[in-house]
Amino acid sequence: MLFSRLCFTTCGRQLDSEKKIENIIEVRNLVASYGERVILDRINLQVRRGETLVILGGSGSGKSTLLRHMIGLHRPVSGEVFLKGKDITKLSEEELSKILRKVGVVFQSSALFNSLTVGDNVALPLREHTRLEESTIQIMIKIKLDMVGLSGCENYMPSELSGGMRKRAAFARAISMDPEILFCDEPSAGLDPIVAAGLDQLILKLKRALKMTIVVVTHEMASMYTIADRVVMLHGGKIIFCGTVEEFKASDNERVRQFIERRPAEYGEYELGRYARALTSR
Repeated sequence: MLFSRLCFTTCGRQLDSEKKIENIIEVRNLVASYGERVILDRINLQVRRGETLVILGGSGSGKSTLLRHMIGLHRPVSGEVFLKGKDITKLSEEELSKILRKVGVVFQSSALFNSLTVGDNVALPLREHTRLEESTIQIMIKIKLDMVGLSGCENYMPSELSGGMRKRAAFARAISMDPEILFCDEPSAGLDPIVAAGLDQLILKLKRALKMTIVVVTHEMASMYTIADRVVMLHGGKIIFCGTVEEFKASDNERVRQFIERRPAEYGEYELGRYARALTSR
């Protein structure tokens, strides 16, 4: 569906030249909170079909919270989230399940079922949501594992895999249904730089092979520079930057510069005193 009548840009500003771009995901005026604490404050965001969008931000900036709302795991306080033209905040569980069959998710912890083999983990969505013959499912398992560099690992248990291999197995499961959209929550978290770089290359490979739209939540700058078509940065529950990688590098926003240059936050005497009292209080 072409959202040609919308006047939103990638960050919610009007720009006529953007009107004809097809947005596969749209977040409109999203407000999310945990109790009384507001985590996301009127977020407006569009994801274009076929792009890789990287969502950056420091710890606690709301990156993972935004992703969970974009896949319907959380309901917002207010606002709308459109996947392929449908507002998932208003769908029933059954309707949402149908939409999500064309969405793959790689969770930060991999979220593999430890009681199932790698092959059975990959096959799980196929067995739950399709009527494919088991012989066809076995072929699909081999194809998906080969795509992520895990050929011959279908009979291994997750506990027998390294951290990087478990992440690759999670990618294989996420793409088992040939999704149109792939969400990745901190895919390289806890991995060494070499393994993390391999996952970046895997993301690029899957995008080319499957023509997917990919949304990646991360704080890894090296990964962002490798995989991103566009970058969104969150701070204080708001989007403080949205644009290309080159525009990100050239940004004069103080928070963006601090992130790029790896400068620590500066604390005043009051903040330091409060922190010290918190550490020493009984």
